[in-house]
Amino acid sequence: MAGRRWRNGSLRVSVSGLTGMAPADDARSVEHRRGRPKPAVTTAFVPKAPATGGAPVGNPFGLPEAMFGLVAGFVLAFLAVSLYAALTPHSRHPSQYGEDVVSLIALWAGFVAAVVVATRLAARDNVGDRDARAGLKGEGSVVRDYGLALRPWPDIPLGIVAGVASQYLLVPIVEAPLLPFVHHLYTRLGHPAQNLTSHAFGPGLAVLAVLVCVGSPLVEELFFRGLLLRSLLGSFEKLGPRLGPAVSIVVTALVFALVHFEALQFLGLAGFGVVLGCLAWRTGRLGPSIVAHMAFNTVTIIAIVAAR
Repeated sequence: MAGRRWRNGSLRVSVSGLTGMAPADDARSVEHRRGRPKPAVTTAFVPKAPATGGAPVGNPFGLPEAMFGLVAGFVLAFLAVSLYAALTPHSRHPSQYGEDVVSLIALWAGFVAAVVVATRLAARDNVGDRDARAGLKGEGSVVRDYGLALRPWPDIPLGIVAGVASQYLLVPIVEAPLLPFVHHLYTRLGHPAQNLTSHAFGPGLAVLAVLVCVGSPLVEELFFRGLLLRSLLGSFEKLGPRLGPAVSIVVTALVFALVHFEALQFLGLAGFGVVLGCLAWRTGRLGPSIVAHMAFNTVTIIAIVAAR
């Protein structure tokens, strides 16, 4: 076995002379080495897949904060709309456009707060923890802990294709089982987006478009595919390398669809949530899912404006 080397983590360790016997010619050198202190034994940790590439193994934190963020977001949205209505000069008929804007911003405030609190608490709890230093328990960075990164290639073209295909192929297919029960199904599927934009014109429409096509993908992907999905991946990792991610992606997609409170759109949103979850999990980055979400929302806004 003399001279053989193997890999231990990223280090090559030599095992020359580990047979327990030394040649007679080396007796003096052996005696000389006996007097030296032995080097400290170190353990090589295998770091988790980096947040900017490779399928993440999941975070062992964030699930309570994600649940709290959902509740806090909707409470803040309710309070924001109530405050807006109270401050509106014609409080009996407040602007629907204004209510939509303030409710979106308040909802996202709850989501972002949950993300920040989760990663800060994880960093604080992991001070002095060697697992944390090895990258196994969170690094106190929103970017690294949730894979908030974008690579122009392949994230942008991949996301655009996934978003447009989901809008025009996936949603009609998964919603098709409702056709026998809902008259004018595909027309009614577009009603929420039409109602959202019906009160916006000119600069107001531009602001709303930015919120829906940029703000919503960034915040929702950071919350759902960043905080929630990765916390579920950590919770379900005992189910195995295939079942664990599958359950995590499906659960995240169902929560994503439920929080939109749209019964007819539920199947389509859940299906799209699965696509977004797969993109985030397979690449280890939120870039592809953010671009896909942007493309999905953008083609909807363009279609509505063009039909006016």
